[in-house]
Amino acid sequence: MAEEEIRELIERWTAAVHAGDLDTVLADHTGDIVMFDVPPPQDGVRGIEPYRATWPGFFEWQAKGATFEIVELDVTAGEDVAFAWALLRCGTAEEHAAHPEQRLRITFGLRKENGRWQVAHEHHSFPDKTAVADVHP
Repeated sequence: MAEEEIRELIERWTAAVHAGDLDTVLADHTGDIVMFDVPPPQDGVRGIEPYRATWPGFFEWQAKGATFEIVELDVTAGEDVAFAWALLRCGTAEEHAAHPEQRLRITFGLRKENGRWQVAHEHHSFPDKTAVADVHP
């Protein structure tokens, strides 16, 4: 049951990100959310207001035709804490054509507060192709 609730929460969040719906993007996040994102700041953002401030620029970029869609999602939940990871297609048509295998990786840390699951941690990343090439030529 918890896994299903969390899966629906993440799917709702993903749809809201794609639609540029900031209220729904924020709705299931804790006030003390910590997010490590692809763009700076390198030490992440802490708190719902700094988290809110990260989205308008992304929405502007995405409105130019970029995708943000789940390819794979896995959820593990206990009674009051859970984590999930997802792979997403995130990019423009040109980026997808140039790198069709590229996926945005997101890890979520959730906790149950007042009977409701909320995201307390997000980590977004793309593989560093140059680092991979150095290790696996």
